Amino acid sequence: MSQFLGTLARLTPPPVVVPEEYDGLEFRWKSLVFRPAYFTSEAALIGFIFFYLAWAYIGKNVNKQRVDAWVAAYTPLLTAQFSAPFVKGVTADGYTDFFTFSTGRRNIRALQTVFKLQPRHDLFQMFAEFAWGMVDMQYTPIDELELDFILDPASVPGDFVWAAVTKQELKDVKNGRWDLEFTKITDHPLVPATFSVMSEFADVTDAILKTNIASLLSDPAIGPYFRSISITDQPRVQPETVDAPKEKHLILSLIAPASKPEVLVNLVTGVFKMIDTLPKIALRPETKSKLRKAREGVEKNLKAEQEKLDKEQQEEDRRAAKKKAEEERVSKLSAAEQQKRLDKEKKRTMRKSQAKMVRK
Repeated sequence: MSQFLGTLARLTPPPVVVPEEYDGLEFRWKSLVFRPAYFTSEAALIGFIFFYLAWAYIGKNVNKQRVDAWVAAYTPLLTAQFSAPFVKGVTADGYTDFFTFSTGRRNIRALQTVFKLQPRHDLFQMFAEFAWGMVDMQYTPIDELELDFILDPASVPGDFVWAAVTKQELKDVKNGRWDLEFTKITDHPLVPATFSVMSEFADVTDAILKTNIASLLSDPAIGPYFRSISITDQPRVQPETVDAPKEKHLILSLIAPASKPEVLVNLVTGVFKMIDTLPKIALRPETKSKLRKAREGVEKNLKAEQEKLDKEQQEEDRRAAKKKAEEERVSKLSAAEQQKRLDKEKKRTMRKSQAKMVRK
């Protein structure tokens, strides 16, 4: 008992020493006395917690308000274009990612509108992004907005990849898209000098520019917000198998406006008109043949890689089955036979290690 009491005494923190003379702020109520000067650390901690919670609350509401403002500004346009402009409304994934889904229109299977906003609710992540921006002067956090039009296959005659990208966004867009590896980067006289054209063949570019895309890119109002527009029959991430589903997309990548989202209404309206003119474009037969051969080559490489992985998996399964059968056989041996086998394995291991040392 005495040992327990001694241990308890050592664990008990020392009493707070309160000096007799205290001339700071003091609150008294009967026998209770509160002197704030003794709790500065606690006050700072509580203050920081309240500041963090207020920051998180304001940050998440700023993001939500930006999405709501976009939806309000584009509801008339999407209602006119789709029979179901907002399936399930706005879906949120946390406080930074928001999605809307529209369907029911000729030439378009669906439109997925995706917001990837800055983590304004997370004080520490915002500080980390600010600090990284000070280290890497090319790093600039943005509010990403993407309109992914999933097209009807018949609405685009031919399989190709084409894009127009602002030169300042060229590196980021190209690094994040496997399908753009099919293309070559060029300039074109009909496209503003601030844009680069990414195309597989000049014939594809000439056909696309017969739509209204050149006039859309020339609109000065889109300058601060435009990143890229692309038409593709390939997935953005390299597929692992040749059986991966194939879709045709028109992807409009933007920087979400901080205010006045209606500034891009003319651009989005023009994209709908562009989609309706895509069925009228024509590619030369030799261009279609080259495009087909390029895709056959990719599928051949994917198939070879898939067969290689299948063989490696089969070999691994064979080794695992052999090891399991050997373990089951050994488990049925007597203790003396198992010990004899272990000794034999030890000698084999020692001989191998000695042989390696001799070779060295």
